[in-house]
Amino acid sequence: MSTRPFTLTADLLLRAYRLGLFPMAESRGSRTLHWLDPEARGVLPLDKFHLPRSLLKTLRSGKLTATADADFPGTIAACAAARENRPETWINPEIERLFTELFHLGFAHSVETWANGQLVGGLYGACLGGAFFGESMFSTTTDASKVALVHLVARLRLSGYTLLDTQFITSHLERFGTIEIPRATYHALLADAVEVPARFIASPDPAALLCEIETMRKNSS
Repeated sequence: MSTRPFTLTADLLLRAYRLGLFPMAESRGSRTLHWLDPEARGVLPLDKFHLPRSLLKTLRSGKLTATADADFPGTIAACAAARENRPETWINPEIERLFTELFHLGFAHSVETWANGQLVGGLYGACLGGAFFGESMFSTTTDASKVALVHLVARLRLSGYTLLDTQFITSHLERFGTIEIPRATYHALLADAVEVPARFIASPDPAALLCEIETMRKNSS
């Protein structure tokens, strides 16, 4: 792991991701970014995503709705915000600037969860070819980030992606099928994935999206 003053450009950031590196700040107020390439990497196999029955019930209820790329700035800002159970985050203003630039260039995407017109959850990440690098998620109401994750996976599957990098593994992600793989294995998967000509579909056909989610649930049985 090395440190570097925040003189990054979007192009340099994409080159780093292609090599398996990703940046983090020590804190919200930090002016230094750290490059990480963990010995063990978290990945969520898209063909083995586990969709719990209880979560499918929430999805079907319509209490929470999901969009993609509808409010990227709001989503990354919410991910960066301090909360009672998480007083500090690793997303500093430089990361917000860089990823917002990537979004405008088509190399970053967000999934938003809404309740009564209010943004209550979501996630964002970068992409290269058929690889999606999940960065962070947030939730201010029950199941909001989970709904966003389901919608992300459904869109990635429909869009032809082959790799969902979660960086690390957490108990929250593990319940959906996230696993840890060695660095060398990850780098091999990454090298193949970035050559895949995938294109993120933010607003797929609703029937196709629903069918994909239902298929994910059937495969979880």
